[in-house]
Amino acid sequence: MSEQIEVIDSLAGMTLFADLTPPQLEAVAHTFDEDFFDEGIRILRKGFAGSGFYVIIEGEAAVNLDGKQIATLSRGDFFGDISALLGELPTADVTATRPLRCAVLSADELDRFLLAYPTVALRMLKALARRMRNQNTWRN
Repeated sequence: MSEQIEVIDSLAGMTLFADLTPPQLEAVAHTFDEDFFDEGIRILRKGFAGSGFYVIIEGEAAVNLDGKQIATLSRGDFFGDISALLGELPTADVTATRPLRCAVLSADELDRFLLAYPTVALRMLKALARRMRNQNTWRN
């Protein structure tokens, strides 16, 4: 039970879940699974199956596209969103650069989850907009 409380506390401190009430946070913690990845493990591989929505609780991951690291993700960041939302194959590789602990939601459950928690959907949309803006800035 203390692990569940730890997950709830971790989620409560993340921007993505900042607008949720304590009962909602508890429900979210029960909705997500928890997964662990050792350093060096590739969680998502561009063009291959394995989509899900991952929120980093602890650790760090690198996002690589065509052999080039394009982002570093850490606590509170999420990945797998594009393939999970669109029902498509991952568009980049994501590899644990330190031991990684994630809250994971299957792609099949993501739409239902976001409809149930529209404030999370809005925060996710804003984060995706920032990513797009940053990518456009990098290209210029």
